[in-house]
Amino acid sequence: MPPEIGSEFHWDASLVSPGAPFLPGRHELFATGSGALRALLRMLRPHGRLHLPSYFCMGVAELLAAEVPIAFYRHLPDDGGPRLPAVRAAAGDVVLAQNLFGRDDPAVWRAWMRDHPGVVVVEDHSHDPLSAWARTSEAPYAMASLRKTLPVPDGGLLWSPQSRELPAPAGDGSAGAQLKLAAMVLKSAWLAGRPVAKDAFRALQQRGEQTLLGSSAPASAFTAAVLPLLDAPALRDRAVANAAALAAALPPVTAAWRVLGAGSFRLQLVCPTEAGRDALLRHLAAHGIYAPVHWRQDRGGVWSGDGKAAGLAARMLTVPADHRCTPADVHRLTAVLRAFPAALVRPAVLASPAVLSPSAALASSAAPSSEPAPSSEPAPSSEPVS
Repeated sequence: MPPEIGSEFHWDASLVSPGAPFLPGRHELFATGSGALRALLRMLRPHGRLHLPSYFCMGVAELLAAEVPIAFYRHLPDDGGPRLPAVRAAAGDVVLAQNLFGRDDPAVWRAWMRDHPGVVVVEDHSHDPLSAWARTSEAPYAMASLRKTLPVPDGGLLWSPQSRELPAPAGDGSAGAQLKLAAMVLKSAWLAGRPVAKDAFRALQQRGEQTLLGSSAPASAFTAAVLPLLDAPALRDRAVANAAALAAALPPVTAAWRVLGAGSFRLQLVCPTEAGRDALLRHLAAHGIYAPVHWRQDRGGVWSGDGKAAGLAARMLTVPADHRCTPADVHRLTAVLRAFPAALVRPAVLASPAVLSPSAALASSAAPSSEPAPSSEPAPSSEPVS
């Protein structure tokens, strides 16, 4: 089988090629993005709620719910961005504004912030930390989980475009970062044909992920040293070009999927049903292509209470056309996707479970609002949460 596409990053020393500086002049570097958010909430001690987008990682939502009551507002990836009238925030609240898949418009949030000066807005730039929006942010705070887009084992960036006080990381670096780094190095050797067992670095990846989860510790020494040496703008440009090339090579609508969009964060497909999406994930994995799911929502557990968000999450996947892909990889992705048997896709729409009332959306530690709805490998898995 040709080398795999997707899954977690490996370490590639050839990427050390300094480009334009991209880290904010004043910032803090945590082990994880979720840990940076936890540290910020502990410093702010908001007396209100934290408002999260409904299309969001529920693992992170659960972590943050332990710090402050949370609510959800509708933000879907396929129909025009956040529903800002659904953000029922008052003075003393915190709102997380997400640049989902790197395709949202900062103008709507800038206008909203001007109209709500008593609300602290934290922008989440994890899907595109080098966007024009991130570089010209006007928010009180901004953050990004850098390991979503850059080949580092950990790294949660926190800064304040308004030069406000920042919390500092706590304690020593997470042991999870060391496990993830060991996995990255071994994966690099495996990709080069060295006698490394794939199960060995996969086990390290998984152990490292669990250990790293939600850490508010400092980023590892490796990440802190390597970040300034990466030509991150060039990696972003390559990822954008790969996603655009793949989108141009695929039919926008088939019996198996609809292309949701291509941007700075890879390419998203929406399938007619959850069963069809999972069949497509298995088809890709059988060809060594590991596509993450952003993000599963368990209606029986912690979820947004937004039936449309959960329904989309059940039918979407992200095709890993990132900076690692060569033109040959893009061609292979195209061929494998086009070969997906349409017969595996069930044309009947799955019955949607009843939408939980907002009061049932989370356990008592999380207090949702009366909105949000105004109207792995080897088995595929969701993206890491932190």
